[in-house]
Amino acid sequence: MQAAERQQAAHRSTWVSVLVNVLLTIVQVLTGLWAGSQALVADGLHSLSDLLSDFVVLLANRHSHKDADADHQYGHRRFETAASLALGLLLTIVGGALLWQAVLKVSEAELAAPVHVAALVVAVITLLSKEALFRYMLAVAQRVRSSMLVANAWHARSDAASSLVVALGIAGNLAGLPFLDPVAALIVGLMVGRVGLRFGWDALNDLMDRAASEEQIAEIRRVLEDTPGVLGVHGLRTRKMGDMILVDAHLDVDERLTVRQGHEIAVLARERVTQDLPVLDLMTHLDPVPVATRPQDGLT
Repeated sequence: MQAAERQQAAHRSTWVSVLVNVLLTIVQVLTGLWAGSQALVADGLHSLSDLLSDFVVLLANRHSHKDADADHQYGHRRFETAASLALGLLLTIVGGALLWQAVLKVSEAELAAPVHVAALVVAVITLLSKEALFRYMLAVAQRVRSSMLVANAWHARSDAASSLVVALGIAGNLAGLPFLDPVAALIVGLMVGRVGLRFGWDALNDLMDRAASEEQIAEIRRVLEDTPGVLGVHGLRTRKMGDMILVDAHLDVDERLTVRQGHEIAVLARERVTQDLPVLDLMTHLDPVPVATRPQDGLT
């Protein structure tokens, strides 16, 4: 998929998420305040954090596809990773705030008035909306191969899970167990914080030049080894660049080849690996070897 198509798909799906989260935030917070449900208000604030994260994604989607320039000679794809880190931090902060407020309310739960049944109706509608949004956004994220959109999609799934907890808490409150509403808010805070920590940690590792997955490395090695003229591959190293991969590799070639022939093999290897796989660039070093020799893997 071309970069412009990826950007357009990400832009469209994120604006769908913005519209859904605006509506849910307004309905949840207003209904929660009117119906006396702290859990529903907490879930509304969670939807508000989704809205903020959607704008972070839109900003990252705009800047990460800029061409390379003098200051960013490998491009701006790590803007997406930085956005994922920001999303993780945002979720962690929101989760902590929700957790703190819920802890304060649990001790006063017995004195609270029962919530109105409208809170349960809104919680169920929110649950269904968030699950539908998750499935839509994950499908788009997988199609365009964007880890940032995957993170935002799972953010929506965490909302669906939290909405389920909220619905159960409100139902318990209506059944005569008033403490279940703030307990539900407590669980929502824990869930939000956990998701934030996980995405933040993953993004931080990517910013520290984390390697590609073992499956991707194996596929890169296979494509390089299948390139005509390549006798072997060693010293293969990878690092993430947003959703793309930068690769360094030593290619073994026949020692009798000319410099031009060796160069043509390296160009062909780069073309094959960048066309077939999410590889942004391949840096090669040619090692001349006797035709019958296959050196063991390792830098020379």
